Amino acid sequence: MSLDFVVAIPARFASTRLPGKPLLELAGKTMVERVVERAMLAGAREVLVATDDVRIQSALQASGVDVVMTRADHPSGTERLAEVARIRGWSADTLVVNLQGDEPLAPASGIRAAAEALAQSAAPMATLATPIASLEELFSTSAVKLVRNARGEALYFSRAPIPWARDAFAAEPRRLPEPSVCLRHIGIYAYRAGFLQQYIALPPAPAELWESLEQLRVLHAGFPIQVGLAPELFPAGVDTPEDLARVRAILAGAKP
Repeated sequence: MSLDFVVAIPARFASTRLPGKPLLELAGKTMVERVVERAMLAGAREVLVATDDVRIQSALQASGVDVVMTRADHPSGTERLAEVARIRGWSADTLVVNLQGDEPLAPASGIRAAAEALAQSAAPMATLATPIASLEELFSTSAVKLVRNARGEALYFSRAPIPWARDAFAAEPRRLPEPSVCLRHIGIYAYRAGFLQQYIALPPAPAELWESLEQLRVLHAGFPIQVGLAPELFPAGVDTPEDLARVRAILAGAKP
């Protein structure tokens, strides 16, 4: 299937637990270079890094990576992405995948799947999900759950276990019901470029503030979010020193 999309990679130098995270070394390359490689393998016609830090810009010059300098006062990555869309002058129907700069193991098939989910729907925004396979994951507040409708659009996202299998849990509270219909959200998004300007103008939603999930703002405003199923495992990104060690071990060919 021919698919025309771009990938934008937000990269901030500041990080509480891992200062300078985009420039940390991973098997001979910087983390942000590794993320760019994953995006290029997905078949995007354009891959760029969006940053407000000249250290990241300078580090990427030699590799020829396309860098867009943005303002430093953006409250979210979506705001930064909207600025990039304006700078680049992308048409309103351009498909833009937002790939976080700390995802050096993101599968190329998953990046492409986010763009495909959007291209095959009428929604202005799309994301991915994967089936939940354990009770621990279902009840973890760090694992965001979602429910879809018959068209594959998100009905709701929550840190709570949804949907709730009332009768099954009443009978066996320590066992994940079979077959499981629970889905875990994967935090990769695709947008139609024109929608980005609408998105950043939306006010926060009450449920968004309770759940600390920005995507609920979109549902609250009445816009659909298409949800595709990830074609393969999305390894966790790099947020802690432990994550960094795990990814370095994987890239070095050792067991994590």
